[in-house]
Amino acid sequence: MSSLKTHSQALYETDYLQWIETIVEKLQSQDYANVDWENLIEEIADMGRSERRSLKSNLIVILVHLLKWQFQPENRSGSWEGSIIEHRRRVNEGLHDSPSLKSYLESIFAECYAQAVKQAKAETGLTIEFFPILCPYELLEVTNDEYLPD
Repeated sequence: MSSLKTHSQALYETDYLQWIETIVEKLQSQDYANVDWENLIEEIADMGRSERRSLKSNLIVILVHLLKWQFQPENRSGSWEGSIIEHRRRVNEGLHDSPSLKSYLESIFAECYAQAVKQAKAETGLTIEFFPILCPYELLEVTNDEYLPD
């Protein structure tokens, strides 16, 4: 391994921000031979995984709060509604920035609902049978700022 590559690897491991700045500088000056391609490719791949994880996590939070809102109406609170609004904002911003994530969101919707039911059960004390097996909400409702179930 050349000393330049060794330095780049060390920089990646010890000062991430400086590594990014160095890579950007090399790309802008078209010094492609000295770009730390291996770590750059991994970082770009990780960014995609991170976006998907964030979207999934936010969707589950929305679903949990919608279930609690619908099935424990006596406990409705501003914090539940605030959480729904916040996580919808995150999902919608993610979809606005990366429209291709919509198909991913559709593909994980049922899985997220199943996770949300488990969490709602734990948070409400209701039995798992209390919640519908299939999601009672459409994806468009879940991401719609105006929707709250009765």
